[in-house]
Amino acid sequence: MSEKSSSSGSDEDVDPESGQPVEFGGVLSKWTNYIHGWQDRWVVLKNNTLSYYKSEDEREYGCRGSLCLSKAVITPHEFDECRFDISVNDSVWYLRAEDPEHRHQWIDSIELHKAESGYGSETSLRRHGSMLSLTSAASALSSTSTSSFKKGHRLREKLAEMETFRDILCRQVDTLQKYFDSCADAVSKDEFQRDRVVEEDEDDFPTTARPDGEYNHNNNGSKEKCEFMNFYQVANPKGMNGIDFKGEAITFKATTAGILSTLSHCIELMVKREDSWQKRLDKELEKRRRVEDAYKSAMNELKKKSHYGGPDYEEGPNSLINEDEFFDAVEAALDRQDKIEEQSQSEKVRIPRLTPVPPGDAYSTIGTHRFANKVEEMVQNHMTYSLQDVGGDANWQLVIEEGEMKVYRREVEENGIVLDPLKATHAVKGVTGHEVCHYFWDTAVRLDWETTIENFNVVETLSDNAVIVYQTHKRVWPASQRDVLYLSAIRKILATNENDPDTWLVCNFSVDHDNALPTNRCVRAKINVAMICQTLVSPPEGDKEISRDNILCKITYVANVNPGGWAPASVLRAVAKREYPKFLKRFTSYVQDKTAGKPILF
Repeated sequence: MSEKSSSSGSDEDVDPESGQPVEFGGVLSKWTNYIHGWQDRWVVLKNNTLSYYKSEDEREYGCRGSLCLSKAVITPHEFDECRFDISVNDSVWYLRAEDPEHRHQWIDSIELHKAESGYGSETSLRRHGSMLSLTSAASALSSTSTSSFKKGHRLREKLAEMETFRDILCRQVDTLQKYFDSCADAVSKDEFQRDRVVEEDEDDFPTTARPDGEYNHNNNGSKEKCEFMNFYQVANPKGMNGIDFKGEAITFKATTAGILSTLSHCIELMVKREDSWQKRLDKELEKRRRVEDAYKSAMNELKKKSHYGGPDYEEGPNSLINEDEFFDAVEAALDRQDKIEEQSQSEKVRIPRLTPVPPGDAYSTIGTHRFANKVEEMVQNHMTYSLQDVGGDANWQLVIEEGEMKVYRREVEENGIVLDPLKATHAVKGVTGHEVCHYFWDTAVRLDWETTIENFNVVETLSDNAVIVYQTHKRVWPASQRDVLYLSAIRKILATNENDPDTWLVCNFSVDHDNALPTNRCVRAKINVAMICQTLVSPPEGDKEISRDNILCKITYVANVNPGGWAPASVLRAVAKREYPKFLKRFTSYVQDKTAGKPILF
């Protein structure tokens, strides 16, 4: 059934206070199981949860099921524009909206709730007052130890040594950098000081002439300067800033040597463990592969079991089930129905139904209702063509012959749909044509003998001998469920001469009615069915009264059915061949049981 959508909120509405999408609800069709198919349910979307109820009025009694949307996967159907599936792990909900627009609205609402459900979403952080930041997340990651080896104790120790050497080396590099900076400053100052000393020597200490023509300098000042510099270096044996350059260089060399030695040890250990690690890795990979294969196999089996019987496997143009599997499934379902019916018949206590039978004259009138002309046309056509002998017609094929009962079929297809006309003839002792047609037409006793009907109701009573009936047939999975809306009329055929047998007819043919429009839940079948019954009476011996032993009812049953849908032709023909004879035997046995010991009704 399609969605009669009435929502309590738009899919784009967001509560300004909480920042959460508002509640959204409406009627969707939900796939229940392969027996009941699609059923209307009231579906509510609230607080990142999708819940469903049998109806809106039953919300106070609690939901019938719910799904958390945090990890839900929403899949619009590939072919059905109104359907979408919601899956969470192995749980799948099949849903149908009224039209593609409503489906789009529901999907958008679900995606909105799903997007706002995560802890990291903006509304979630605002709702929970989270102060989570990228800095704190990064610091959490940086707190992980660089030594991640759970096994190999010596290798872990060597890595710890590497960390220690790294810290020492960093400090030494800083110390040496400071020393180099100090040296650069000292060299600059020394050059500047030397230039000043030379200038002062030239200015403050004049030269004197010597006999050989050379000049003598007064070196007292320069000697004092040299003595000052020597005194500074002696007083500061560690050089600038108190750094022992030689000692630092030796330590630096020892640290780098330790690092190289530790790296060599690490390499040796890793080379020794490489083979064992590789073997362990191969084993783990093999285990993982086997586990993944087993998981995939189990998931495929589970998916097949959980979804086999779902809407993707039912009758349709894109069904995943092939023709052979379709036939096997239908046959198995029919066998189950037969067993259930046998048990119910053995346990059933028939309740006598006193249905008044109007006199034959009431059934011989044409009527004045709006379908009267159509009924008369159908009656005349069946009386003209349905009683014709099929023996000389090569188009009719005899498919079943059991005693007095014979079933014929003509193979007809139109646009790939099987429209095979069926014709059955039968002879039943002890009942009249009036009695057979009465029980076939009377809706009060319909469920007593008709086992394929799930429910039915009289949509309109046109006259004493004509009604419009709507009925749904039991689902035979994977075939879609069928329903039929038809006019059923019973008529006594007036004899044209005194030698004609007493003849009765019931004709059922499809009509349209505003109170029973087609739905998406069922495939609407079209029918044109007639049961023509003629009463043959053999004269009793002597002065005896006519008894049921003197009565024989000759039955001619014709059926033209357009089942609609996409069921394979081979399946439809096999089902018809199987079910029609069973139907005739079941019905005629019922009439014989109902009339036994009762006055004869001509």
